[in-house]
Amino acid sequence: MTKSIVCFLVAVISQNSWSQNQERTVINGKITSNTNDLEGVYVVNAQTETMTTTNASGAFSILAKPDDVLVFSSIQFKENRVLLTCENFTDLNFTVRMNLVMHQLQEVVIKRYDNINAVALGIVPSGQKSYTEAERKLRTATALDATANAGTMAGGSISADPLLNFLSGRTAMLKKEVEVEKKEFFMKLLERMFSLEHFVERLKIPAEYVKGFEYYAVENKQFTTILNSKNKTSTEFLMGELAVKYKEIIAGEGK
Repeated sequence: MTKSIVCFLVAVISQNSWSQNQERTVINGKITSNTNDLEGVYVVNAQTETMTTTNASGAFSILAKPDDVLVFSSIQFKENRVLLTCENFTDLNFTVRMNLVMHQLQEVVIKRYDNINAVALGIVPSGQKSYTEAERKLRTATALDATANAGTMAGGSISADPLLNFLSGRTAMLKKEVEVEKKEFFMKLLERMFSLEHFVERLKIPAEYVKGFEYYAVENKQFTTILNSKNKTSTEFLMGELAVKYKEIIAGEGK
């Protein structure tokens, strides 16, 4: 008797389940958002707990019926629940809008790590000389290519480019560019270390002559060596001596 009751209940439950699934049909849709990363979003029928995921274009297909609730969820999107209507099943462009999860930072702390650089990361070999843009051009124009035709009886040849660059004056021009680049570098370094007020109020150089004094100072090899060491005290001391000489020069021009 007990076995008969159990078999009857199983049959009824199976019949109800089959009837419910028969009422549901496949609904096709697509999610949209402000991003192209639409793949892998979970689509769950809250009533049947069946699940699927969207493809690369955001499209999905799932078994459902009107009044079912589809739950859309993903790490990058806010959860969205959609109550299905009859119109959704006949809509060839059934789309669900997804909103991106925005993580607002309360504070951003920027730390300087002096030990992390191209050498420490293994990008540039240790001890390798670095070149500026002008220095690279000059090096390319004057470098001898001793590997050309390597392996021949002559044991290789030397590129004629350096000689041609020398004769055409290109080498001399590139050397001037390197010198100008160095002076510009020292000028910027000097202006970062000392303000305009320092030149005018401390060194007593008229404001209209400050730029001229900077050019005068970076022409001095001893000064640029000390300036490049970033020793502000030594730089300021020598700059004071140069300022005295420079003021004598502009005073003499005024006579």
